[in-house]
Amino acid sequence: MLHKNSASPLCDWQVKIFIFLTVYLTGSGSDHLPPLGSYFDFINRLWLCNPEFEKLGRKVLFPPDKNKKPSSKPGKGKKLPNRHPGITQKAASFALQHQDFPFHYEKALQQLFSIAAIVPSLELGLIPPDNLTVSGDGTCVHSHANPYGHKVCGCTENGISNCSCPRHFSDPDASWGWDSDLNMYYYGHTLYMLSCHNDLYQTDLPLHIRFFDAKRHDSVSSIVSLAEFRRLNPDLPVKNLCLDSAHDNYPTYELCKTWRISPFIDLNSNRGRPVTIPKRLNIDTDGTPLCPAGFRMVYWGYSPKRHDCKWRCPVACGKEEKCTCKVPCSSSPYGRCIYTKPDWDIRLYPPVPRGTEEYIKTYNNRTSSERVNNRILNDYHLHDMKIHSKKRYSFFAMIAGINIHLDARIKKQKMDSAS
Repeated sequence: MLHKNSASPLCDWQVKIFIFLTVYLTGSGSDHLPPLGSYFDFINRLWLCNPEFEKLGRKVLFPPDKNKKPSSKPGKGKKLPNRHPGITQKAASFALQHQDFPFHYEKALQQLFSIAAIVPSLELGLIPPDNLTVSGDGTCVHSHANPYGHKVCGCTENGISNCSCPRHFSDPDASWGWDSDLNMYYYGHTLYMLSCHNDLYQTDLPLHIRFFDAKRHDSVSSIVSLAEFRRLNPDLPVKNLCLDSAHDNYPTYELCKTWRISPFIDLNSNRGRPVTIPKRLNIDTDGTPLCPAGFRMVYWGYSPKRHDCKWRCPVACGKEEKCTCKVPCSSSPYGRCIYTKPDWDIRLYPPVPRGTEEYIKTYNNRTSSERVNNRILNDYHLHDMKIHSKKRYSFFAMIAGINIHLDARIKKQKMDSAS
């Protein structure tokens, strides 16, 4: 077990991992370790990219403005909008019609992660075989490479400091993205992970690890990640999916409906009222009907026969003390009832209505993705590693994910032995 609080995180746990790989995976003995290059050769074998193509890409020179930093900022606490309108619909359609997304170079790493981490945790009960609630979120991974490249020409020796000659980029996959937490642009990659929470043992486990371009929107990353996870783990069905407001788009809801997944997605405040909802109905921002007094009505269940949701008077249900209507809207002690149909809008009326206790309880699982991101970036110091390229980031993130599962297994063992 590689402990997350090792005294020298950048050396200690990496050395232990390399020894483990050498002894058990590369077939070497502990008394005779191969040179450093053999370890990187092993990483290369797990990266399903044509070696010749990858080698050629490292030698290509690019213009100095290849990674030009954007000038406009979206604002404090806000995220960049999707650069390509309709891309989420194309990604969702592709996920339904094809087996794999192109350039899935980390597939072997994800298969290894499933065998070494997900399957044992599933057998130990840390991951529920049924009723699995998955949370997804992206996080920023800052690259230590120079975003302006390295000069390979002789202009500096000739007294020319600002030349436009092609340059070499040590991390050609990196790009500029927006870090909404730091309110600044960063140069690097986006790490998107699917995770789950075990309430009994209070553990958060990564389920799928995927690196994307820093400028890739989370709404696209989530569709790709969810499709890959389902194909790699066909015996682990997803029941609920918890996402933040960056994923609030119709293709994601339609994809969840096709795959029989209940979406728990925070609403984007910039979207207006859908035209499909009757004008006579007064609703709150999340689709909850409002009574004539302006109170939020209380959800009272779904009727399979009528295919609609029932909402009751909040005063009659005891949620409000007194009705403020000058003229009572109903003479019945049961109170006024309003019915909404999920077919009006798949986004505002998901299978589990927003604002209900079930919705709030399930959506609270979404914070597990933030805790898992924090563990990989900070506890296992992925942010501090002086490495370049998606390939090596993916490898070490996968190793950190396996160790998080090992942490959870030790915690479960201690709790079971103490009870």
